[in-house]
Amino acid sequence: MLPLAQFGLLSALATALTSVLSALLLLALTRQLWSLRWSLTRDKESSLPLPKGSMGWPLIGETFHWLFQGSNFHIWRRERHGNVFKTHLLGKPVIRVTGAENIRKILLGEHSLVCTQWPQSTRIILGPNTLVNSIGDLHKRNRKILAKVFSRGALESYLPRLQDVVKSEIAKWCSKPGAIDVYSAAKSLTFRIAVRVLLGLQMEEERIVYLAQIFEQLMNNLFSLPIDAPLSGLRKGIKAREILHANMEKIIEEKMERQQAEEEYHDAFDYILSSSKEHGQQLSIQELKETAVELIFAAHSTTASASTSLILQFLRHPAVVERARMELEAEGLGYECNSSHSSSGSHIPYLSLDKLSQLRYVDCVVKEVLRFLPPVSGGYRTALQTFELDGYQIPKGWSVMYSIRDTHETATVFQSPELFDPDRFGPDREESRSARFSYVPFGGGVRSCVGKELAQMILKTLAVELIGTCKWTLATENFPKMQTVPIVHPVNGLHVNFTYNYPL
Repeated sequence: MLPLAQFGLLSALATALTSVLSALLLLALTRQLWSLRWSLTRDKESSLPLPKGSMGWPLIGETFHWLFQGSNFHIWRRERHGNVFKTHLLGKPVIRVTGAENIRKILLGEHSLVCTQWPQSTRIILGPNTLVNSIGDLHKRNRKILAKVFSRGALESYLPRLQDVVKSEIAKWCSKPGAIDVYSAAKSLTFRIAVRVLLGLQMEEERIVYLAQIFEQLMNNLFSLPIDAPLSGLRKGIKAREILHANMEKIIEEKMERQQAEEEYHDAFDYILSSSKEHGQQLSIQELKETAVELIFAAHSTTASASTSLILQFLRHPAVVERARMELEAEGLGYECNSSHSSSGSHIPYLSLDKLSQLRYVDCVVKEVLRFLPPVSGGYRTALQTFELDGYQIPKGWSVMYSIRDTHETATVFQSPELFDPDRFGPDREESRSARFSYVPFGGGVRSCVGKELAQMILKTLAVELIGTCKWTLATENFPKMQTVPIVHPVNGLHVNFTYNYPL
């Protein structure tokens, strides 16, 4: 017979094992029921099956896998399930879609097959009056207003102040002893572009730094679970938005008073105010606050990501930099062509859109950066009706996320898509001429990014100033790994030493 103590221990172990097994069975059952719950939402009138894939765990789905695995989340599932697969992210059932033909059907099906709908947390935090959240007549009105903001004439007027901000920030990079984190520096640069060039706000440095920190908090929680509870990501994002709105209100009122007394437009916000009047629908203070935050959103995070990727490729490909430098010198923008430089250290004269358009190779470099490392992984839509993709049904009401990055990486139109090759966008290659829906860094159709020309202008100006004035070296032994969620950025930063390539 077993001693009483040993018998009690075995009994306790058996009870614990039974409890663990019961818990595991319960988890497995709840997961099966969760999957069944979504299988029952398929359109019974369609004979097509739902796409393959997993719906993850109840309520949270596969959200945490997506956040932590980054691009590997989609790569693994695409390799296992194909170009169309189902999952559950940020509180919604999602069909993830890759491939030029599939993307073409979605982008050209706006208002008929699908409508734009960002994740619920994004819609709540940014507000209902923003362009990304508006639909129907409101979207048409907002897009007409912003079309003037990003017209060629408006961009030409922004360029001198944009270049001044770029010169000033690069001067900080080159004057700092030791390495800087390029991603942090790029976010500082693009936030200042948004505040000073687009919003036209003149404020002390301390306030800019404070607002940049608040905006970072908003961005960090823009893609969160739609759970409004204390300490939740959604609650933090809403709090950050309210702080930004409170800081914007008085500034907006002052700009509206000034514009009544002046005819000249100074910045994007002036164009917004005047354009809304021209369309007979003057925006309310609330709409203007949401628009101001959206302008920062449009010019800041994704452009900072692309700027970081641009510098990363410059570090990896010195031959690309040298060829771009030769083009600058041929166009009178290289150091050898300009012996004087400003107090900020830059010798590059003021640019124009015509001058930028003549830099064909620099344009190819920017396009290839956006192909190789597009800042955002995809765009969100909601199915207005059940339709077919790759032999599967996309049920009405489900979210559809079309993949930009995966499509760029797998598009057959690109020769060796795994290589960074700016010449693929040159005049002698067929790739750029036949890549309409294989190359979609700015989306497409009626919902394409309205600020894409501004983003490319920022990247080209940064490239010109960097190549024409600086030298740079990687400050770490190895290049950083890149995280892709929610936007592309280097894990633990990209640390680089910057110096001027001529004596001050």
